[in-house]
Amino acid sequence: MSSDTFTTAIFLIAAVLSAAVLVNAFFPVIYSATSTFTKSSHTADERLRTDVKIINTFSGTGTREAKIWIKNIGSTHIAASTVGNANIFVGAPADFEMVTHVAGEPANHQWNYTILDDANQYWDEGETICIEVSSDKIPAGSTEVVYFQIVLPSGVLRTTEFTVS
Repeated sequence: MSSDTFTTAIFLIAAVLSAAVLVNAFFPVIYSATSTFTKSSHTADERLRTDVKIINTFSGTGTREAKIWIKNIGSTHIAASTVGNANIFVGAPADFEMVTHVAGEPANHQWNYTILDDANQYWDEGETICIEVSSDKIPAGSTEVVYFQIVLPSGVLRTTEFTVS
């Protein structure tokens, strides 16, 4: 009888130790997977709620400069510092470049932006930004085509082609 009790106690201790080892082995994996799924879900949600639309474009003959107006039609507001981290590509359709953001007046190979009607340093839903780009890759001749693409840090991108007037 006492040998049965001793055997049962050993099996019970072994089961508890096995359960502890199993929990310690799988808990970090489960935690890591949960963190990955949460981060992926947040990124997908941000991308779905972020949407912009190019509403107007202009490039004058001989200027090698362009202005592009873009409206935030998504349901999220975008920090002004985030807009400055966007990638801008401009030039002719077969000969374009990525230009650098500057805070002041853009020189050759540079761009800047202004949030129109800005009250809080965010590009809010329904607000428009005006992007000014300067590049010798922008065609200068009348009726030539200008290629423009903006890629926000969230991965949202918009592309347009317009004619120099």
